[in-house]
Amino acid sequence: MIKHLLFDLDGTLLPIDLDFFFRDYLSALSARFTATIAPPVFQEKLLASTMAMVRNNDPALTNEEVFWQDFPARIGLSRAFLEPIFRDFYTHEYRALGDHLPPAGPVRTILTSALAQGFSITIATNPVFPGHAIMERLSWINCHDLPYRLVTSMEKMHFCKPNPNYYREVLALLEAQAVECMMIGNDEEEDMVAACLGMKTCLVTDRLIRGGKTTIKPDYTCRLAELPRILAALGPPPAKK
Repeated sequence: MIKHLLFDLDGTLLPIDLDFFFRDYLSALSARFTATIAPPVFQEKLLASTMAMVRNNDPALTNEEVFWQDFPARIGLSRAFLEPIFRDFYTHEYRALGDHLPPAGPVRTILTSALAQGFSITIATNPVFPGHAIMERLSWINCHDLPYRLVTSMEKMHFCKPNPNYYREVLALLEAQAVECMMIGNDEEEDMVAACLGMKTCLVTDRLIRGGKTTIKPDYTCRLAELPRILAALGPPPAKK
C-alpha cells in the first residue's frame, strides 16, 4: 500500500527547463563576483563543485559539507568570503529567476488533494541547493506552505540523484519501506532509479528528460494533470492509528 508520494521539483512540479534555469542561475550568481573572478571561470568551477556533490558517496559528509570543502579550494577564495555573498544572493536576486515562469497549472490542487487523501508528500528534489532556495522555488508555484513530510536539501542529505543511496536516505528519514513509496518525476534516470530499491515509479512526461542508458520501465507514465486518476486508483493509504 502506497503511503508516501515523493515528488521531483524541477521540470515535474515546477514548470522550468532545467538547462535554461541553471544557465540563468549561474549568470546571476557569477555577476556577484565579477570584481574577483571572470564569470566563465566562476561558472565552470561552481559546476565542478556541484558535480563533486553528485559524485560523493561518503555518508559522513552532507552535500553542503562536500560543496564547501571543494569550492573554496577550487576557486581560491575562502568560505568566510564566499558564503555571505551566496546567502545574500539567495535572499535578494534569486527570487527574480522565477519571474517569467509559465503557469504552474493544477500543481497545488494535485498536492492538496493528495494530502487530503492521506498521503504524505516529500519534495524529492536533487539536493544541490540550500533549503531556503528550494522553498523559494516552491513559492513560485504557490506550494511553499504545504505540510510536507520532507524537503530534501544540501544541508540534510548526504547523496544526490541518481545515486540509489539518495533514495535509501529518504526512506530512512521517512522511516518507511520502499514498497510504501512512489517516486514521481520527469527524469528517466534520476527519478526512475528509485525502482531499483522497490519503490513504485511514475514518469511525468510534460518535460521529459531521457535517461541515456537507463532501461528502467516506470510503473506509470502520464502527464502531471493525469496523476490524480492514478492516485485515485491506488486508493487512500491506511488511516494512522
